[in-house]
Amino acid sequence: MPRLHRGFVYLLTGLFGLVAEAREYVYTDAHLHYVDFFQESEGMDKLLEQMDAHNIRHVMISGIPVAKKWHENEPRRPRYYAGDDAGAYWYSGTDHILAHALQQLDEQQRRRFHPFLSGFNPNDKNSDEHIRRLLEMYPGFWQGIGEVFTRHDDLTALTQSETPRANSEAMQRIYLLAAEHDLPVMIHSNITSKRERNPLYLPELEEALRDHPTVRFIWAHAGTSKEIHRHQEKLDFLFDELKRMLGLYPNLFIDLSWTMLEPYLLDEKGEPDPRWVELVNKHPDRFMIGSDVVGDFRSLGKNMQEFDVFLDALAEDVAHRVAGDNFLQVLGEAFRPER
Repeated sequence: MPRLHRGFVYLLTGLFGLVAEAREYVYTDAHLHYVDFFQESEGMDKLLEQMDAHNIRHVMISGIPVAKKWHENEPRRPRYYAGDDAGAYWYSGTDHILAHALQQLDEQQRRRFHPFLSGFNPNDKNSDEHIRRLLEMYPGFWQGIGEVFTRHDDLTALTQSETPRANSEAMQRIYLLAAEHDLPVMIHSNITSKRERNPLYLPELEEALRDHPTVRFIWAHAGTSKEIHRHQEKLDFLFDELKRMLGLYPNLFIDLSWTMLEPYLLDEKGEPDPRWVELVNKHPDRFMIGSDVVGDFRSLGKNMQEFDVFLDALAEDVAHRVAGDNFLQVLGEAFRPER
């Protein structure tokens, strides 16, 4: 069933004598990649144009920690990391590409961006020292770490490395560094594999949450992915596990970017799921939304506004927190914008 545009719904309610006031949201995009998997971008001018056009005041911005290889034997360059069987490799240059782009902006523009450092191998126990060097090289610049790619289905299989885990020794060292510098960590750690109908990989993330209680973890997509949904339309255990974890770990924050919108936040009719509405209302500071665009910003406004129907179902103060404030409050105190 096609989803009705929000403005049309308000028009209908008005015609039938009901009172409905459209909410206007000021968005913070809590999950945006400046470059794609080939380390290319439309550029800051296009990004700012889309932000201004769609009421997006702040953006979490990062590179992409891997680069997709155009293999010698492939006659055509792939358009995405899953476009062919060529591998991907950890790419530290992504942070410098991002830093250079942000440094070209004036101070007022730059304050709207919250750069996270991502260009490192989460299996390499040298990575914490690499991150430390980047923090020193760009003093006062980096506001978080991530998106860290650990369990990431087909991308993990294509990346030329051992399978990265949220509880690897290398990541444990990075969490200690994050705590030292008061940096949140955004981590992509799938809750399960493409075919297992149980939270197969969840203990890896839970170990990190338990052992590093002073680190604020942002769980990208709450452990879901497009590839998981291609094989399993919906993870029936996700809601109960997430509810349990939010009660256990006060350092856990949830990024609801696009793979969470359907089939979880909205049902098959495009209506907000009451269980998820209740959960977000119960934990009003723990959820945030993001576009997860990668270097191409044309769909940025659409991706953010698609959350409106769910936001409208929340208590109004909670909705504004989820749309804009919650990500900003997860940042270290020195980086939180003045309200």
